[in-house]
Amino acid sequence: MDLVLKNCKLLGEISQYFIGIENGKIKAISKSPITGENVVDINYNILSSGFIDSHVHFRDPGFHEKENFKTGSMAAANGGFTTVCDMPNTKPNTNTYKNFKDKIKIGESKSVVDFGLHSGINDLDEIRKIAKLKPISFKMFMDLYSNHEIEENFKIVSLLNKEMNDRYKLSLHCENKKIIEENTLFLRDKEISAIDYSYIRDSRCEITSINQGLILSEKYNVPIHICHLSTNNGLKSVLNFKRTDLVSTEVSPHHLLLTNEAFNKFGTIAKTNPPLRPINENLDINQLKDIDILGSDHAPHILHDKNKGVLNSLSGIPGLETSVPLLLTQVNKGNVDLKTVIDRFSNNVAETFNIKGKGKIAIGYDADFTVLDIKKEGKLNLDNFYTKAKYSPFEGMKYKGIAIMTIVRGELVMDNGEVYSTKGKYINH
Repeated sequence: MDLVLKNCKLLGEISQYFIGIENGKIKAISKSPITGENVVDINYNILSSGFIDSHVHFRDPGFHEKENFKTGSMAAANGGFTTVCDMPNTKPNTNTYKNFKDKIKIGESKSVVDFGLHSGINDLDEIRKIAKLKPISFKMFMDLYSNHEIEENFKIVSLLNKEMNDRYKLSLHCENKKIIEENTLFLRDKEISAIDYSYIRDSRCEITSINQGLILSEKYNVPIHICHLSTNNGLKSVLNFKRTDLVSTEVSPHHLLLTNEAFNKFGTIAKTNPPLRPINENLDINQLKDIDILGSDHAPHILHDKNKGVLNSLSGIPGLETSVPLLLTQVNKGNVDLKTVIDRFSNNVAETFNIKGKGKIAIGYDADFTVLDIKKEGKLNLDNFYTKAKYSPFEGMKYKGIAIMTIVRGELVMDNGEVYSTKGKYINH
């Protein structure tokens, strides 16, 4: 074997295991010792299939001052993620064949973890060409489109799927443009504080868009993925939807663990889209069992852009290096079980987006692993982070449980906070 992992604790198993790796793939799983050229001792910590973050914004190309594929992927590795899926709202937007191909090259030259790409929306001719490059999904920011334009985008993806005999998903940012505009106009001349941002993009924005997406998904037989779900009633709409084969859901840790009261403490540092919700409208950790996957929605900015007032400060919370310790802390508090968390960071993501060869510890799968020390304690310290974004509403928070090692296709990428310059691969799923 090229590499052997020894003294591995697998979820739900009592015995220690040995994992043999050859040519980047899992070759053997055994309770008995395996010999190999290199041996890494996991020290009886939890060995999970590699964590996949389906929702990151690496800002590359166009916004290198905020993040790039190098710093973003290093943050991913440090946070315990072996694969990331980057969103298309870069400059230029990743919604043409040329721009998509260019971004693959950027990722291949810089990323230390494996990566996939979501595509932006365009006309049928353009997304037909993009589809040949195997995007993770086609992403639509519903708050940027009229109702007519939204329906046209569903039609385009429906036609693409029929032509290609495929089931490309539309990943949806569910906020309603008209409601946002009306609320903004109402508050325009009033003296507002940071918490008022959660009422500009109120819960109706999300629920209205989710219901619209569900209706159009069924009408055009287009599967949808609802990004960063943030409202209790939005989740209820999904759970009541009859066509479970057409819809998947994602939640970000900040929407599970914070309410809009965080604005009173952190101001616009806590500003994100969709915004944090009022108590009784928000989701909480107990509802994670009803949601398909966890996604960080890592959305870095320079600190200056987070301090321009309520309306002008940019929206986004960096999450790659906080997500895993935050969720493992909830496990240790007894608020959620470890299997639920691991599934939603790994296997469920691979299944949701049909990412082949990842998401399981099984022979023939990529040797992607996240090693978890579920008892390690500390405080979230931005000085130890690799992201360029030096702010977080979780800064200084105590945690119990963290990723201590990241292995991508048999290569050690992160070991106890030290990230190595390995070469990530584009996942042509």
